[in-house]
This record gives sequence, structure tokens and C-alpha cells, in this order.
Amino acid sequence: MLDRSASIFHHSRHRARHPELSVVAPAFNEAAGLAAFHRRLVAAMEPLGTWEVLYVDDGSSDDTRAVLNGLRLTDARVAVIALSRNFGKEIATTAGLDHASGDAVIVIDTDLQDPPETIPALVAAWRNGFDMVNARRRRRDGDGWAKRTSAQAFYRLMRHAGRVKLPSDTGDFRLMSRRVVDAVRQCREQHRFMKGLFAWVGFPTTTVLYDREPRHAGNGKWGWWSLWNLALEGITGFTVMPLKVATYLGLAVALVSVVFGIQVIVKTLIFGNPVAGYPSLMTVILFLGGVQLVTLGVIGEYLGRVFNETKQRPLYLVDRYEPSREGIGMMGE
Repeated sequence: MLDRSASIFHHSRHRARHPELSVVAPAFNEAAGLAAFHRRLVAAMEPLGTWEVLYVDDGSSDDTRAVLNGLRLTDARVAVIALSRNFGKEIATTAGLDHASGDAVIVIDTDLQDPPETIPALVAAWRNGFDMVNARRRRRDGDGWAKRTSAQAFYRLMRHAGRVKLPSDTGDFRLMSRRVVDAVRQCREQHRFMKGLFAWVGFPTTTVLYDREPRHAGNGKWGWWSLWNLALEGITGFTVMPLKVATYLGLAVALVSVVFGIQVIVKTLIFGNPVAGYPSLMTVILFLGGVQLVTLGVIGEYLGRVFNETKQRPLYLVDRYEPSREGIGMMGE
């Protein structure tokens, strides 16, 4: 790949009011760990050039917004986007991307499971010519066996079921060039699965390995129900595999029914017409009813997403946006 350091330097001279690097950090009830995260972020970003960090408060109910406002007062590179309510991490990430102005944008969580010390390696790969630099988990010390196993199964399913191939063991932690960010921003669907969108846009991609750490403070926000719903967003947003499964299951049931019907007719012609047993009758009825309900449920998932898209509501509403004070000064020059 070609070295783009010279072109980036030339480009950033013509965009003097914009930082070279933007960090998007969604936060929901993360007040206890934000100060530690910011200290480590500053230490990692200082040697890399001009930068900003956009903290997105996703409708937190604790002191997250107050802590973020305090960080903004002490660090001119901090911008705070406070959403009007909790829209979810996928939407909060989108809000951060919409407001980021850097030539490259890094997305990272504030719980310190994704260490900021990995960012220089991401930036080095970008400066070497890659538009997308994924941070792939080499180890997941902060996750239990059940979560690791279910995550591996989900990524395996997505790689085989859909046309968009999700990189394994890769979350939202990554770096994107400006043209990748602009491409992602064109995707405005209501049901968002950001890892799928990042993979869908394409562009030259590479991977940096890192070790995932335990949470620094507070409790995780992703319970099993939340992870299940996120998986549904990914599956229904980037593949029609469930609809195909419902079709194949219906065909299989129909084939079994034909075979069973032929068997009943043959037995009746040979042995007469004995009264059918109640247990077998109930088993068939319940089985067919269950198949129909599952199929209707799959269709309903897709239909519900079509319904939500037709409303054309905004993805999020901003309660308050506080740009970085350094950005304000540069725009006033």
C-alpha cells in the first residue's frame, strides 16, 4: 500500500480548522469510569497529531453528562453530544459519526474494555494506506465462556448466511477514513447494526489484534436480552436467511404431510379404517401450528422493520451539543 502521510499532511493544511483525528465515544451511565478513560485516551492520542474526542451521552440517568461537561471545561479538545433520551448504542455511535470532522475517525467504548493504547496501531495502519482498520480481539478477558461462545456462533452464522461477511471477534472498536465515514453516514435505516454497516461499505481493510480487558468500573449494559435483540438486528438487516428457512421448513412439512397422507390411504385400503389415536392427532396439530406461528413471527420481524422505515423519523434528537472549545477557536480564525 502507498504511504499517505504526505497527502494527509497536505490535505489537513487545507482543512486547518478540522483535527486530523476524531474519536467517537458513546457513553450510557459510565460516570464512574469516564475520568480514567479520558486520561488514558489523552496519553494515547497526544503523540498522534491534532485530534478531538466526541463523547455521546446516550440519555444517561447518572452523572455522566456532568462528568463530560467537566472534562470539556478542562480539555479544549472535548466535545459533548447529549441526546434527548436513550436511543441505544448503535444510534449514539451514528450521532458521533455525524458530528465528527477528522480525516479519520476512531470508534471506541468508554468502559476501557477496548484499551485506548491500541489506537496508535490503528492510526499507523491508516497512514499506511488502509481506509478501515478493524481492532480484532485476540483475548476476551472481560467476557465469560457463554458470551464468548455465543458471539463466535453469531459471527459464524453471519459469515455463512449473508452476503456481508462480518470479521470474527471484531466489535465497533475501529478506525475509519473520511470516505468510509461519509459512506456509512449515507445509510440512514432505523434498525441499525453498525458492525454490519461497517462491513457493508467495503474499502481497503486491515486488522490490528488486541487483548480485550475487563470493565474498569460500573456494570455492563449488554444483558442476554439486549444481545439477542442486537443479533436479530444483524440477521434481519443483512440477510433474508430466516425467510428462506421458513420457506424450506414449510416445504419439508408439506412433503412429510404428503408421505403421511399416502401412508394413511394405503393402510386404510389394506387394513380398513380404524379410528386414529388422540395423541398422534394432537401431536400433528400442535407441530403444524407451531411451524405456522414461527413462520408468521419471522415474517412479522421483517414487516415490522419495513413499517418503521416508512415513518421516516429522525434517527435521534440532540438535547444539547457542546463543540470542543478548540474547534470553536479554530472556526473563529
